[in-house]
Amino acid sequence: MAEQTQQCTFIKEDGSRNLFSEERFASSLEETFRDFPHLDGQTFKQRLLTSFSFKDSLTISQITNQLILEGLSNISEFEPDWTYVCARFYLQQLYREAKYNRHCKSGDASFYSLIVSLTAEGIYSPSLLNDFSIEEIHELGSYIDHKKDNLFTYIGLRTLADRYLARDYDKKTFELPQERFMIIAMTLMSREKSEHRIKMVLEAYWALSNLYMTVATPTLANAGKSYGQLSSCFIDTLDDSLQGIYDSNTDIANLSKSGGGIGVYLGKIRSRGSDIKGFKGVSSGVIPWMKQLNNTAVSVDQLGQRKGAIAVYLDVWHKDIFSFIDAKLNNGDERLRTHDLFTGICLPDVFMEQVESRSQWYLFDPHEVRTIMGFSLEDHFDELRGNGRFREKYWQCVNHPQLSKEEVPAIEIMKSIMKSQLETGTPYLFYRDEVNRMNPNAHAGMIYCSNLCTEITQNQSPTIMVEQYTEDGKIITVKTPGDFVVCNLSSINLALAVRDGLLERLIPIQVRMLDNVIDLNTIPVLQAQLTNQKYRAVGLGTFGWHHLLVISNIKWESDEAVNFADQLYERIAFLTIEASMNLAHEKGAYPAFRDSDWENGDYFRKRGYIDGKSELDWTGLQQKVQEHGIRNGYLLAVAPNASTSIIAGSTASIDPIFRKVYSEEKKDYKIPVTVPDLNTETTWFYKSSFHIDQLWSIKQNAARQRHIDQAISFNLYVQNTVKARDLLNYHIQAWKSGMKTTYYTRSTSSTIEECDSCSS
Repeated sequence: MAEQTQQCTFIKEDGSRNLFSEERFASSLEETFRDFPHLDGQTFKQRLLTSFSFKDSLTISQITNQLILEGLSNISEFEPDWTYVCARFYLQQLYREAKYNRHCKSGDASFYSLIVSLTAEGIYSPSLLNDFSIEEIHELGSYIDHKKDNLFTYIGLRTLADRYLARDYDKKTFELPQERFMIIAMTLMSREKSEHRIKMVLEAYWALSNLYMTVATPTLANAGKSYGQLSSCFIDTLDDSLQGIYDSNTDIANLSKSGGGIGVYLGKIRSRGSDIKGFKGVSSGVIPWMKQLNNTAVSVDQLGQRKGAIAVYLDVWHKDIFSFIDAKLNNGDERLRTHDLFTGICLPDVFMEQVESRSQWYLFDPHEVRTIMGFSLEDHFDELRGNGRFREKYWQCVNHPQLSKEEVPAIEIMKSIMKSQLETGTPYLFYRDEVNRMNPNAHAGMIYCSNLCTEITQNQSPTIMVEQYTEDGKIITVKTPGDFVVCNLSSINLALAVRDGLLERLIPIQVRMLDNVIDLNTIPVLQAQLTNQKYRAVGLGTFGWHHLLVISNIKWESDEAVNFADQLYERIAFLTIEASMNLAHEKGAYPAFRDSDWENGDYFRKRGYIDGKSELDWTGLQQKVQEHGIRNGYLLAVAPNASTSIIAGSTASIDPIFRKVYSEEKKDYKIPVTVPDLNTETTWFYKSSFHIDQLWSIKQNAARQRHIDQAISFNLYVQNTVKARDLLNYHIQAWKSGMKTTYYTRSTSSTIEECDSCSS
């Protein structure tokens, strides 16, 4: 065999040819397998040499592909570490390609030359060379540790390389993984004070390169580049006017183009059959405007990578609620379907009470309510459980003789919701009273709905056009800007950060990075820029919860897991608030701080922190916040972060795993994947999501929700044989336990589309 193999010709990148050297090949493999003595590298080598013996010639890419394919075929529940072997092979290919391409361009493969080269190409923003001196860039380059690349699994590395590393316009490899992390760190710390800027860059690089945290997909993809923006999530509120609806559609298109996931509140739009300018029965309701948004989602893609992602929300008392619920179903009138939108329903407490008691529910036209009642029903919420302004206003509407209404059993609406959830995964559910009761900025506005992934809850209001006139041959449009929600996301890798005891070091640098995104970002919608500065909202989240439970030997379905969630997220909340308070002491509080729950102390009282039972000094922290302020009006949000958790080699968000061993499907091949840290001891703690009692998941999430000022992307996992009463019970328990939202209802019969924008 050796004699045959030596006749094979080896072709390098530059086209030069040499005889294939079995000895050199074996030596290279031995070096790789030195870190994996428990794997059978000898058999692996022999299988490859046998396959090469039948080849007349081989390129280095062909050899690498064969190495990877052979390694992937060995991945199993019993030998999961083959994924790291495959990652090493792929890394070698990336390094070779980057070195070759960068030498061709400049004759220099250094970090500084990379920045110069890609800036000249128009890939990198000139700000990197403007903000940092040559000496600083060389210094930072010297801290890049390519050995950290060995932390990647194969699927994590491929995801990072295929979607996020900077390439030239011919898609050639230029940037390497650790350079991407350093570029992100430099970008996010570029405006820090000169005396500590380099230190801050290195802290950010430390957090990223060790995979202790991830930044959101837009930041991961676009930081340091000349295009795109850095924020993950946006929420708009449509005004009930032709001008307002079309203006909002333009704004949504511009944000979708630059890579943002959009939430849209439709609850102010008049219902089908409402009047327009006194003409009775002429309104077409919300469905035509949903069709328009559906076309926007399809036609305005996100930087050519994927179609736009838009979620629309409607109140459960709106007369169009049944057609709204049916909009994603696969059967029925296609003229009433919006298959490319995601739907969410806003539920007040009183509706859930009517469902429980099997009582009647009433549907209204919001325009008619405004006209006859003199108020907007959606502008109110119950300040207390079982008592408040919303239910008072709602029953006033029910009992008003001049107000038209439709009567329907509340349970029938809930049945339609659950039917759609089992078929399509949606609608999401948004418990509006709980959200607004716990809103730390209720003094400044109202929260009507959530975002594409149900973890963002911030003040909203529509932008209103005041007037339009001409002046000096120009058309001047004057608008009153509404609160157009913007959120910037980042997530803690719980399994690594908690295991290594690093939350105290990690969270302050993460909060600083998130806060800096606000000032660095250029958002193509002016009212969004204003809202971003007004609240300086961020969304620090987590992933790897199931991974953390497993390495801690804690069963998912246990009181121990519930208590662990309660204690851990309380600590994360404390450290995050403390970090934002310290930033406020350094840089100033967010503009809307005065009269907020942060300032008056209600934030801490509502969550039961000021009762002396916690080991954490909440009273002291409350006093410091009242003295120094807080930098960010909204702080915590747990996103789905499916993509970035794959990059970091952990489990997604707060979700349980689907399967211990599965395949990630790419365009023309599959990549076998195992859950992290899988071995004979941990396998017993990895219970599949569809076999977990969802009531335990709800208990866990209710425990952590108390400490999250915004919301959590929480999925329900059910078998397609689930009984209606059981699914209803899950929703009832989620609402009663104080959860703010539920995301997808994932059944074994439905295919769910992932959100990339909120991935962090």
